[in-house]
Amino acid sequence: MTTKLPLVTLAFALAAFTASAQTTAPVSESAAATEQAKEAELAKKLQNPVANLISVPIQNNWDFGIGPAGATKYTANIQPVIPFTLNKDWNLITRTIVPVIDAESPVKGGKDHSGLGDITQSFFLSPKEPVDGWILGGGPVLLYPSATENQLGSGKWGAGPTIVALRQEHGFTYGLLVNHIWSYAGWGDKNVNATFVQPFVSYTTKTYTTFGLNTESTYDWTQDQWTVPVNLTVQQLVKIAGQPIAFQFGYRSYVDAPAGGPNWGLRFAVTFLFPKN
Repeated sequence: MTTKLPLVTLAFALAAFTASAQTTAPVSESAAATEQAKEAELAKKLQNPVANLISVPIQNNWDFGIGPAGATKYTANIQPVIPFTLNKDWNLITRTIVPVIDAESPVKGGKDHSGLGDITQSFFLSPKEPVDGWILGGGPVLLYPSATENQLGSGKWGAGPTIVALRQEHGFTYGLLVNHIWSYAGWGDKNVNATFVQPFVSYTTKTYTTFGLNTESTYDWTQDQWTVPVNLTVQQLVKIAGQPIAFQFGYRSYVDAPAGGPNWGLRFAVTFLFPKN
């Protein structure tokens, strides 16, 4: 199995915890209060998929128990989120998911497959201010047939709508992200007709630790099949030499999956944050 990306993210994690343990220069009470307020706001934005915040998550996922061989699949999702200011009332947030995959054969004696998967890119048009307390965003989602092997992607161009709605209050963030993709061109044998549904809820403490629960469920209309992983996560926001970084650990259990699909999985993610001044 590929180990380079997990080792890189693990190295960042060790560096972060080492740096956070070091003694920092004393600051005044007012400066400390201002810094705490900034970090609290940053921790809040981190839970908002359409926040006015540049972030680069590197999400390492391991799925276990695939097929008769009980195979493992590793997926590194590189997910840059970049907001653009359109005017005083609206932002445009781009969210790109670039999967790097290393999949063991689900049958003994079969061939393993490694490489780039299909890229998904979402564009959220989002009002800068909440609407009746709800943070909203919506727009198109695109699927690019970027997979380097047929087994790692659909070989199809696709498009469809995506929306997100969430509220943030009293440390809680809860909401729903949905998209649907239809394929319209390409060389693959299977058409894409899939709905993605992600309800989520999280709670962020005063020490910027976030406990989260979500599903990242997909319904394949062609195969009439749900894939429903339930994720439990814990995330910590820290700073390294002034650079905010979030580390996340998670466990997931598959409530439903296609025959031969995974039983459970693990997640380790590092998110680099670049707040706008």
